Amino acid sequence: VCLLLAFMMVWAGKYHYRSKCITGAEWMEYRFGSDWGGQFARIVSAIAFIIGTIGSLAYLIKGIGIFLSMYIPFSPLVCSLILIGVATIYTIFSGFYGVVFTDIFQSVIIFIGIFTISIMAIMKIVDVPSFVALTEKVTGNTQWMSSALQIKTTMPRGYEAYQHLLLFTFFYFLRSVVGGVAEGANQKYFGARNERECGSLTFLWTSLLMFRWPLMISFAVLGIYLVNDLFPHQAILLQAAALIKSSVANASPERWQDILSSIINSSAQYPQELILGLKNLLGSDWQNKLYLLSYDGTVNPECIVPAVILFNIPIGLRGLLITAMVAACMSTFSTQVNQAAAYFVRDIYQRYWRPKAVNRELIFSSYLFTLLVVLFSYLMAYTVKSINDIWGWMIMGLSCGAIIPAMFKFYWWRFNGRGFAIGTIVGLVGAFIQRGFWPEMVEWQQFTILSLLSLVATIIGTKMTQPTDEKVLEHFYATTRPFGFWAPLKRKLKPAVRQAMEREHKNDLMALPFALGWQVSLFFLSMQVIIRAYDSMKITLIIFIVCSIGLYWYWYRNLPKKGEAFSDKNSEDAENVFISGPAA
Repeated sequence: VCLLLAFMMVWAGKYHYRSKCITGAEWMEYRFGSDWGGQFARIVSAIAFIIGTIGSLAYLIKGIGIFLSMYIPFSPLVCSLILIGVATIYTIFSGFYGVVFTDIFQSVIIFIGIFTISIMAIMKIVDVPSFVALTEKVTGNTQWMSSALQIKTTMPRGYEAYQHLLLFTFFYFLRSVVGGVAEGANQKYFGARNERECGSLTFLWTSLLMFRWPLMISFAVLGIYLVNDLFPHQAILLQAAALIKSSVANASPERWQDILSSIINSSAQYPQELILGLKNLLGSDWQNKLYLLSYDGTVNPECIVPAVILFNIPIGLRGLLITAMVAACMSTFSTQVNQAAAYFVRDIYQRYWRPKAVNRELIFSSYLFTLLVVLFSYLMAYTVKSINDIWGWMIMGLSCGAIIPAMFKFYWWRFNGRGFAIGTIVGLVGAFIQRGFWPEMVEWQQFTILSLLSLVATIIGTKMTQPTDEKVLEHFYATTRPFGFWAPLKRKLKPAVRQAMEREHKNDLMALPFALGWQVSLFFLSMQVIIRAYDSMKITLIIFIVCSIGLYWYWYRNLPKKGEAFSDKNSEDAENVFISGPAA
């Protein structure tokens, strides 16, 4: 999913910077005008972002509840309430500057945790052949150490849909391409000081994001050793899950973690036969082992990270790593909530409800909106089966309602605000209908059906309504200067401006495959170092070097100098790029 950063680095980020807007919803008015169609697009864009934020926070809340419940003797619900309650209060009162400084401090803690876990994983693998045999024993997968993409691979119960790995990879990559060409409506770009900063910012963003991959592969390595120590024979997990389901009424996937937490912390409230049965199956330390039991009777992969910290890390260092994980959660939470609040206050409340509202009122409305967003996120979090359940629907279902219409905004002159709004609404409604009536639909099916539904609605909505005002189109094209289907406007450009644009577009398109290869190989290199896959690493390193050279040649050396934008170099102003001037 992070591959969309390559598109944002090469061109989507700078396109949004050139708009000089503040939010993505405000950008809609810049693209489609201030008439009914533009206003419709702006409102729908803000609503879509807010809905997406609620989904992201639900994902976060579900995960942090499971994580903390392994250290605190409360249910995941109570644990997440404590943390998110604190994070909500400090997000409300700290403001943007407070959040930025807090993020910097939290990032330092996170990096300490990353390096600590990575070093532990490297030192844990003493003998590579023995580790290869251990991965096959624990996971049942013979390709665990391979960097090659598998057409079909072994997956545990509950994750069978992912066994067709090539198929899923193709659809996730397709989603990244569609999302990448549509992305960039981010406050990072709207707040950039110059056009060069948009590219260098994303380069840094991608480079720092790389540290997720050695961290996660390190947790996986330590998790394999841990699972082998705790469960030499994993068949007992299936028996333990069956015992709980037969003894506890309404033991559904949605309530599974809360049930386990209750059994662990309040075992006296449950039948003695259940507790004795669990002790016989799991041993004297059955309570700690029970944390890792999934609803399907396997090791729960969503509990590996906290389990590794709980069982493998000494007490002092354990506190630091837990702090790092919580810091990452709170950093993500505060950023997303602040972005959603900005959309609501600027693009809905101030724009349409209270245009003359004073700062005090706007701040209060931001407080109230933040609390409502958190409340709805909680309601959503506790209707999902697992972290993976909400993640798959968010990325491959819900987001399709927004990214398919957004894909056209840069690349098709005929596209209008009504088409964007209609396509987005149909996509979002379709995602919720699918979630309500066909929740078992796998991700590639969600993406295919909802994308096609949104695509058809977008094209029909565009063709059945009036084009965007010509003056608005010319202003957008002159200032943003995107590539794509802009022939009616491109023909009007002055020859020098057209040549400069074509040269820029050629370099951008040539840079894209190198940017993608650079990003993927960067992530792979860090993981291959951890697991000592040196033969694969040699191939990856060659790809990385070639892509880095190509990225430098087609992208970096063509970035404008500091303070110099593309438009600054090639025309006096945005209204002076057409042969006959803008339409009256």
